[in-house]
Amino acid sequence: MNRREALSYVSVLLGGTLVGAEVFLSGCKNPAAKHDVFTTADLALLNEIGETIIPATPDSGGAKAAGIGAFMQAIVGDCYTEAERQTFTDGLARLKEACDRQFKRPFEQLSPADRTAFLTGLYKEANDYVTTDTYKKAREQFDRQQDEKAKTAAVKNDFGAAYLKAQYPPHYFTMMRQLTLWGYFSSETGMTKALRYVETPGRYDGAYPYKKGDKAWAM
Repeated sequence: MNRREALSYVSVLLGGTLVGAEVFLSGCKNPAAKHDVFTTADLALLNEIGETIIPATPDSGGAKAAGIGAFMQAIVGDCYTEAERQTFTDGLARLKEACDRQFKRPFEQLSPADRTAFLTGLYKEANDYVTTDTYKKAREQFDRQQDEKAKTAAVKNDFGAAYLKAQYPPHYFTMMRQLTLWGYFSSETGMTKALRYVETPGRYDGAYPYKKGDKAWAM
């Protein structure tokens, strides 16, 4: 599976566009790139968040085994715009605060049930957030600013800048969930353990038998 196929697969799972995918696919140097966005403690926390979203099973490793924290570091640092990166890092701080407020202890010390309940609440919050008037108005203003930047770039014959217009960031947990699925299903663990994988595939068989509960095939 190449990078475009992996992104297409995850986009189908999520039903939307992946934040940072345009820069990743284009191979362009991101002027907003910033390395070492997260501390060692942050990376450990992101691994635990990812593991709660995609936990290990008896026959496949979870997000932690796929090194999801390091993957998030790479994409947020190299492929996110400044606005997207700020939303993500601010959101990580908000997640820590919300967890301390609700449970009086950090996420890493929660039981599996409490971790799941907490992230389920954030998932609902993220879905509700994009339907609010506050979000819609902020996004409209952001889009107008991007259109003006694109027009200015066009006058200078900088059409590449117009093509890679920034998008208004979604809720931070939407970004975390996207990166978890993207990183996992494009990793060796996800490709060869969670999905069925044949290293040297044979001919295409559109009528191959399928039983309910079988793993999907890696592309």
